[in-house]
Amino acid sequence: MCGLTGFWNPSSSWGVEKSQFFLREMADKIKSRGPDSQGIWYDQTTGIGFAHQRLSIVDLSSAGQQPMHSSSGNSVIAYNGEIYNTADMRQELEINGIQFRGHSDTEVLLEGCEYWGVEAMVNRCIGMFAFAFWDRKLRRLTLVRDRVGIKPLYWGRCNGVWYFGSQPKSITANPNFDVRVNRDVMARFIQYAYVSAPDCIYQDLQQLRPGHLLHIDENNDTNMVRYWDLPNIAIIQSDKISEASYNDLVGELEALLLDAVDRRMIAEVPLGAFLSGGVDSSLVVALMQANSTQKVRTFSIGFNEQGYNEADYASEVAKHLGTDHTEMYVSHQQVLDLVPRIAEAYDEPFGDSSQLPTQMLCSLTRKEVTVALSGDGGDELFAGYNRYLVSEHLRKGYANFPRSLRKLSAGFLRSIKPSAWDSIGKLIPRGKRPAMLGDKLHKLAAVIGLDDFEQVYPALLEYWSHAVVPRAGDPISPIGWSEGASAVSNTTMRMQLMDMLSYLPDDILTKVDRASMDVSLEARVPLLDHRVVEFSLRLPQSAKLVNGRGKLILRDVLDRYVPRELIDRPKMGFGVPLDAWLRGPLRDWAEDLLDPINLRDDDMFDVAPIRRRWDEHLSGQRNWQYSLWNVLMAQSWRRNWL
Repeated sequence: MCGLTGFWNPSSSWGVEKSQFFLREMADKIKSRGPDSQGIWYDQTTGIGFAHQRLSIVDLSSAGQQPMHSSSGNSVIAYNGEIYNTADMRQELEINGIQFRGHSDTEVLLEGCEYWGVEAMVNRCIGMFAFAFWDRKLRRLTLVRDRVGIKPLYWGRCNGVWYFGSQPKSITANPNFDVRVNRDVMARFIQYAYVSAPDCIYQDLQQLRPGHLLHIDENNDTNMVRYWDLPNIAIIQSDKISEASYNDLVGELEALLLDAVDRRMIAEVPLGAFLSGGVDSSLVVALMQANSTQKVRTFSIGFNEQGYNEADYASEVAKHLGTDHTEMYVSHQQVLDLVPRIAEAYDEPFGDSSQLPTQMLCSLTRKEVTVALSGDGGDELFAGYNRYLVSEHLRKGYANFPRSLRKLSAGFLRSIKPSAWDSIGKLIPRGKRPAMLGDKLHKLAAVIGLDDFEQVYPALLEYWSHAVVPRAGDPISPIGWSEGASAVSNTTMRMQLMDMLSYLPDDILTKVDRASMDVSLEARVPLLDHRVVEFSLRLPQSAKLVNGRGKLILRDVLDRYVPRELIDRPKMGFGVPLDAWLRGPLRDWAEDLLDPINLRDDDMFDVAPIRRRWDEHLSGQRNWQYSLWNVLMAQSWRRNWL
């Protein structure tokens, strides 16, 4: 795994020395993504410059250094990622006369892009990647991001210069880039807790969307190409739902996952896996152990706070599979110490509070290994989120109950305070009792009163239903939701598609990328092999969500390796007791950031509604932990970066 950045200044006005200085400064900002070496390349005749920070995983020799020039000298690449099927492509290229200097996947990707063309090459690739490719003959820059969005890539044009990089901080390090906040994007971040592609928090930057590539030519013309069209694939796959027997589908998925995991175990450095004891991570580790003659290294963290600790479950799974397991119990003070510097790792505002334990887990893992496999993606692909079931019930409610009756029900739910609902909820057995029942019922009240069911799913995920950023446009749903809503007819599949297009790459994968790269750890996600994604889209819904339980087919694959009693329990998020911390040890830190004077700085936030929620949270009237965390992360980001 690595980091890349660069610019194209067609006027070449900065000169060689200054341009090279800028490239080094930009690369230094993302040194943690690749601490092993730095490389820069600049061509004064065209004004194009690449910079690269390398984390050596395969071909540790100098033959793997970047930026890399093709054997013909006609192409240059700066690349972040791993391609897992390079052996076959390398052999084919050698047959066609290409001579290789080393054995890195970078060289295969570079030569393949030159020989077959960039779009044809990336369609051949199995892996995760983001890269910049310069074609000397065409005088054309091409930026590419992998199908699912595992690896990030930002781009934009400011004052006549094109910029690109793995993270925004590599671009804003160039003093010629104007750092201006996009207020509309800030408003959407506050609403949904993440910045959704193609947006970026900076006015003159964008994120390249997953499955896209961008050509920029010497006339400053751009051509955006969608080389992997997930909504269209979903439509095609849904029209040919597999008629194979369920047992055959389980076997097919197991074989596919075994291959996906096996490919991701290729490394010339120590390798391990995250293990929470849940379905997804346990399955990845089980398949790793099945593919290995050595004990797999596994890592988990635990918390002493009841309701937030999965370490015991992970330990039981590790014991059954015979892994070399490392666990660390984290005190709340260790996590709290991390909070003030979280904005440094996340150089855009990021509001998913599971960033904290993820950061701790990556730090623990990096002490022993350089590569770790993760179980991310199972919930989106195989309908694992509870909200899918809730939304399905709501769809039936919208179909069967008139709006007037739904409004009446909403009024009743709101008439009882959240704290009172929590007291009533204590009558429910602990194992079946929803967390934060009162807040969830008040959220439900807001949702069932909506006019149109199409508004329900975005409403379930928003933290603020009204704008708190003055002079911002009306908050809109992330782009993946509008796209996904019209793509397929099945309600649950539609929600999964919405998440695959937005929540998965922009929240889940961004969290893992920033947390792992902050400590120079490469995270690989076998469940998001594009072949697994496409397989999941042709499964009948009965293979995913049955009788209120998601991920049926994943569970049945896992049953072949781990006894169900070790896994079968209510879903637990990877979180921290944020509500209590904001009232306790984090109160002074939060109070400073939420001070009315600080909130009014640059007229960024509407103070009154934020302070109202803060007061209600402190008094215990409501649990506003997540909506307040979004504002706190935005304020912390502003303080750190602006």
